[in-house]
Amino acid sequence: MVVSLLSGPMRSKIPRMSTSESSAAAERAATKDRGAWTPTSWQARPAAQQVPYEDPGALKAAVEMLGRLPPLVTSFEIEKLKQHIAEAQEGRRFVLQGGDCAESLDDCRPDPIAAKLKILLQMSMVLIHGGGRPVVRIGRFAGQYAKPRSKPLETRDGLSLPSYFGDLVNRPPFEPEARKADPTLLVEAYQKSALTLNFIRSLVDSGFADLHHPEFWDLSFMESATLSASLREDYARTVREVEQALSFMESLGERTVSKQLQRVEFFTSHEGLNLWYESAQTRQVPRREGWYDLTTHMPWIGERTRQLDGAHIEFFRGIRNPVGVKVGPTATPETVLELIGALNPDDEPGKLVIITRMGASRVRDGLPPILEAVERSGRRVLWMCDPMHGNTVSTESGRKTRDFENILAEVEGCMAVHQAVGTYFGGVHFELTGDDVTECIGGADGLTEQDLERNYATLCDPRLNYRQALEMSFRIARRMP
Repeated sequence: MVVSLLSGPMRSKIPRMSTSESSAAAERAATKDRGAWTPTSWQARPAAQQVPYEDPGALKAAVEMLGRLPPLVTSFEIEKLKQHIAEAQEGRRFVLQGGDCAESLDDCRPDPIAAKLKILLQMSMVLIHGGGRPVVRIGRFAGQYAKPRSKPLETRDGLSLPSYFGDLVNRPPFEPEARKADPTLLVEAYQKSALTLNFIRSLVDSGFADLHHPEFWDLSFMESATLSASLREDYARTVREVEQALSFMESLGERTVSKQLQRVEFFTSHEGLNLWYESAQTRQVPRREGWYDLTTHMPWIGERTRQLDGAHIEFFRGIRNPVGVKVGPTATPETVLELIGALNPDDEPGKLVIITRMGASRVRDGLPPILEAVERSGRRVLWMCDPMHGNTVSTESGRKTRDFENILAEVEGCMAVHQAVGTYFGGVHFELTGDDVTECIGGADGLTEQDLERNYATLCDPRLNYRQALEMSFRIARRMP
């Protein structure tokens, strides 16, 4: 497939300031004396979303063991991703980030891992076709074992226990022993992450990523009666064009192009919630300056842990990895500029990803002031959209769910705002699975609230299933510039 490197939308006429003229808020954050940074300096700051460990000796032993074990990723891979993100900041690449809401240690099995890899690969091919740009694939796996919660305690029948914060911290059963923070889970999560990464690398190297057979994809949603004839024909035409383009590329390049089609780059990410885990694997490497968090290629900071004076900002300001930070509807332009100044004071290309999560009803009003302020400051960031977390609702029965159309509406709203402001819409961030779950309603599947109980399998938040995720990629690709 011939891919042109598009330059992206035309920049707006918003005047951009030089670094020396950046907003006062950003400059104050960039120059503020935060003291010397070390991998453990975060311990002197308030740490949100942390469950206290009852046995300090066991925690110390687990952290020391993690520090002795080999890294999960390499600095070479991290720097490669940073380069790709820098190109995406200029509109020359697009980022697809997706995977589980919260991984389960028990799901470190071939089928679930392969299914997630498959859907991300297929979505990326559709987005490449729609946007005419290379797609950077970042999976929310091999480490997405921790999850923030809205409440530190969960109460049932008068009994209050710590909330379930993911398999990295405690266990799902509502029992006192299961809900205790268990430091041995830090090591077990590392081991399962290593096994997952090893399997993914083996799949990619063995040709699993060969995408020139769209007829192998599950496109059953295209036959749904809920699809209009025009949308069905759009999907069918896209599939035909992908098949034809890949066949053409293969015939031109013979073996070289065939190998390129069979092997792709893949990167990992997870929310860096548990700083004991992250800092234990943070180290210096030969022939490179600075410190690398070697648990993942791109960790991110959540909406609930991005306090400027908090432990998470303190830790992530000091590592060489590209770092993401979630920004919701309560964020002000001044706050975002301060976050940028704290996490990337030197304005390094490819370093910082802002992942907005406004909600479908608020993105068109809440996002423009932030984009305009950052554009005026001249700061370099990659803008991505997380359309999942701002669109979560609860049913009458108490089930959390998300509506396919609301998820799509936030992505479309985000794209429209970026186009109006003149900034680059650089990527999407989904919670999804390659399995046939029934957790999000809507889409061509026509899932309703009554269907949720058929296979509601998530440990925390609802995910798009395979067909919904693939349909979402088609719908986004139709609107890409």
